[in-house]
Amino acid sequence: MALPKVGSIGEYIREQRQQAKISLRQLSAAAGVSNPYLSQIERGLRKPSAEILNQIAKGLRISSQALYVQAGLIEDREPPSDVITTIRADAHLTERQRQVLIDIYESFRKENPTGDEQTSQNAQPRRDSETDDEQPLPPELLAALEPYAASAGNGTVNPETKEG
Repeated sequence: MALPKVGSIGEYIREQRQQAKISLRQLSAAAGVSNPYLSQIERGLRKPSAEILNQIAKGLRISSQALYVQAGLIEDREPPSDVITTIRADAHLTERQRQVLIDIYESFRKENPTGDEQTSQNAQPRRDSETDDEQPLPPELLAALEPYAASAGNGTVNPETKEG
């Protein structure tokens, strides 16, 4: 399933910002981009560089790759798996929740061997000398999980406790 079709990268950024329920000013501050420049990008008057797109993606807490594909800087080479298609089709999830699930799924796929070594039907947890709990999470995954968990500072994520 392809990314949602919109007229331009600016419209896509605006759509993501509105779904995240943040203002133009909030995104410009989070991304480190001036408010007028971000406004011009959203209106299609400016074409952002890859570096600016990366900053905007961090501010929106979405995948930089999604913005790069939408901007035409890279091609979406690998067809999405059935899991990603299902996540994207789930109407009960917000766009942000979908992206977090996709990022987590893709990080697991990168960790695991490819080919017939391991299938989802007979997969057994693999244990190296280092346990899975001791391995730090990738920075983009930590950023995506930030709203849902408090970081322990060592790359591991601990659930927040709510009292009240």
